Amino acid sequence: MRILLTGATGFIGRHVADKLESAGHEVVRVGRSTAGAGQDGLSMDLSTVPPASAWLPALAGIDVVINAVGIFRERGQQTFDRLHVAAPSALFEACAQAGVRRVIHFSALGADAHARSRYHLSKRAGDEALVARGLDSVVLQPSLVFGLDGKSSRLFLQLAAAPVHFVPDGAGLVQPVHVDDVAELVLRLVEGVPLEGPARLAVVGPAALPWEGYLQVLRAGMGLDRARVWRVPRRWVDAVAWAAARLLPGSLLESDAWKMLQRGNVAPVDRMRLALGRLPRGVERFIAPEHRQLVLTRSRLLPSLVLLRWSIAAVWVGTAIVSSGPYPVADSLALLERVGAHGAVARLLLFGAAGLDLVLGFLTLAWPRRALWCVQIGLIVFYSALISWRLPEYWLHPYGPMLKNLPMLAGLCLLMAVDGRRR
Repeated sequence: MRILLTGATGFIGRHVADKLESAGHEVVRVGRSTAGAGQDGLSMDLSTVPPASAWLPALAGIDVVINAVGIFRERGQQTFDRLHVAAPSALFEACAQAGVRRVIHFSALGADAHARSRYHLSKRAGDEALVARGLDSVVLQPSLVFGLDGKSSRLFLQLAAAPVHFVPDGAGLVQPVHVDDVAELVLRLVEGVPLEGPARLAVVGPAALPWEGYLQVLRAGMGLDRARVWRVPRRWVDAVAWAAARLLPGSLLESDAWKMLQRGNVAPVDRMRLALGRLPRGVERFIAPEHRQLVLTRSRLLPSLVLLRWSIAAVWVGTAIVSSGPYPVADSLALLERVGAHGAVARLLLFGAAGLDLVLGFLTLAWPRRALWCVQIGLIVFYSALISWRLPEYWLHPYGPMLKNLPMLAGLCLLMAVDGRRR
């Protein structure tokens, strides 16, 4: 079959596309850029809300359309209304006009009559737009979806690997499902497996778990003993969520996210089992034995890398502040004279370098990229070479200001190696 898949560069979309192609189906991957869509894909940015007419040429010869576009946090033009309601509605209208045989749409568990968060309300509106078209359609409503390459899954693994689990008091149950089971379910629906009952299908794992139970089972999957559990009082979480909504809008700690966490994310597994043809795998099978050590190492390493990044940022920002005033400017200018800079040129170099250090510090936190690590490495090497040439005695300073550049360079090389995919 020929299948058009939106959201093909996302976590679920990638797995679904790979599963369909491995089964011999032709997948037209839709992404925001030509690179994201692939060589035979289609570049289409749904945040611009393409009209139905823009989809019609791409739908020629398409048997099934799968919409896997979704966001949890809004950013710029990528809003809930655009990506969950307006853009899918236009796509569904085009599917009706083109006579597409079946439409499979990814929604979210909780997008129902009891929805209260903007995320769930927008998902429900998108679901209703599809059902109203009268197409042969299936609305998939997944709970937490786990996969080793998923962002949220990496976060849960890091939390699970910690020696103490901080669990919000009042958090509801979760029913995680593995992304491979989700992809296999989509394959079966594409190939015509009948779905008994309503067109909405809860995509869940076999068992509902409390948050501390989920983390403990993941921890066991990494070969670790049980962690201590510390329950965070609800009023504390309420206060943090209230503050995050005002200071860090769109963060995982804001009020809407906390409301969804309290509501829980569970449903009966019966229809999922029938549609999949078997019971989905349990959390205890999420981490394969052969991946255990790699997962554990990565889960412990990533929080340390965050600490490393913040430490490097503190060095740049601290250097900028100290060299701009707390350290006597006259002494700094005297050092620059020994390097060969005098008068206004020396002042320009001093405060220009301080400004550059400040920018590098903030970019280290806000824009971590391989290019940034390369710039910092180059600047440190340049400073070190200049000081070695004109101020060689600093290599013998009792506080080791030059020797401290070595762990800085090592840390930046580590960040560049780990974040090498980021340009």
